[in-house]
Amino acid sequence: MPAEKALAIVLRTIDFSETSRVVTLWTREFGKVRALAKGGRRLRSAFENGLDLLGVCSISLLRKSSGGLDLLTEAQVVRRFPRLRADLTALYAAYYIAELLADWSGDYDPHPIVFDEALATLQALGDPDHPNGPRLARFEFVLLRELGYGPSLDGCAVCGETLDRADAFSPAAGGVLCTVCLPGQSDRRPITAACWRALRDLDRAGDAWRGLVCPEARAEVRQVLNHYVTYLLGRRPRLLPYLGS
Repeated sequence: MPAEKALAIVLRTIDFSETSRVVTLWTREFGKVRALAKGGRRLRSAFENGLDLLGVCSISLLRKSSGGLDLLTEAQVVRRFPRLRADLTALYAAYYIAELLADWSGDYDPHPIVFDEALATLQALGDPDHPNGPRLARFEFVLLRELGYGPSLDGCAVCGETLDRADAFSPAAGGVLCTVCLPGQSDRRPITAACWRALRDLDRAGDAWRGLVCPEARAEVRQVLNHYVTYLLGRRPRLLPYLGS
């Protein structure tokens, strides 16, 4: 079987033996891939530094026909993100992206839009001219939409009525609520008008995150997304306590 080529972000690595490791990759072509890198722990190998966590690499892969791990035959560094080393908040945000991609998707379920957004987010994190929180929030919105969990923000998530204002967000309902449906959702949390506007802007336009400069609105957006992602995953993501707004 010929090797297949892909562009990948390294999400996780686990030592498998004295010389090999198991790697989890998010590829543009195939989605999430778990593969065995034989000799991946050796200083001199076909992988060299290509399997550094959160790096982007060009890989060659032998896919298994049924079950088991794929076999990684080559990984070459394409890009690194040096700003992550100098900004702890950016690094935690990057680890959070890796956690979501690794835990929230099935093997071989490609989403090129998510890959491109993850790449753009990793590149932007640590930019001193823009806070990390809004850029991370934009990535979450793209991921939610692509996986089919995008929240209802313009109309009530229960009855569908178009809203002039939203006073609450319900993870169970999947979005904002009108005043009539609000009492029926026990998990609702109140939101301000500024938060509602920010959520809609983040969902609609790719660069709207740059305009989210109000600290109070950023903090509220982070709380809403934390609540929603935790509900959808069925557990609290491990990196969530370390994220800034």
